[in-house]
Amino acid sequence: MVISSIHRSVVTIASCALFLLALSTQARAESAKELQTSARQALQSLYRTSPGSAALGKKAAGVLVFPQIMRAGLGVGGHYGNGVLFKGDAASGYFNTTAASFGFQIGAETFGYALFFMSQKDLNYLSNSAGWEIGASASVTVLDQGLAESISSSTAQEGIYAAVFAQQGLMGGVSLEGTKITSYTPN
Repeated sequence: MVISSIHRSVVTIASCALFLLALSTQARAESAKELQTSARQALQSLYRTSPGSAALGKKAAGVLVFPQIMRAGLGVGGHYGNGVLFKGDAASGYFNTTAASFGFQIGAETFGYALFFMSQKDLNYLSNSAGWEIGASASVTVLDQGLAESISSSTAQEGIYAAVFAQQGLMGGVSLEGTKITSYTPN
């Protein structure tokens, strides 16, 4: 009985690792032009559905958009995706987001998120770090639909705000806590 349980755990962990490896390989194959197009479309869709996010975007020193994050888990899980940093309308950097999680979880989903860096100081933190973890270093306020509508460009003068969008799949909730963001060069 114990061997069967250990065998099942090893198979589960190996399956998740292979699935996440396949996801990361697929996400890395995207060219800079394709990623920019995808990120711009995702951001425009977010702005159409959330006017509060659009107000933040107009005021932000930079907006980092991850248009499609792939997340999967079966006891052990993780997510991976690539994104573009926009300063105004110009793309000024490329980043990836990764996270690992342990505990009761099962399923797979895709989602996107945008980080709004409200001041140059906040944006400098992204530029000057060799990679940072949400929740460990910089404080990020995750906007739900109601909060996104109540925040305006006059109330959000500094800080980093996150808006999650386009969730599809069979996993409940999205947590950005522990998410690592690092710079990379696309194909």
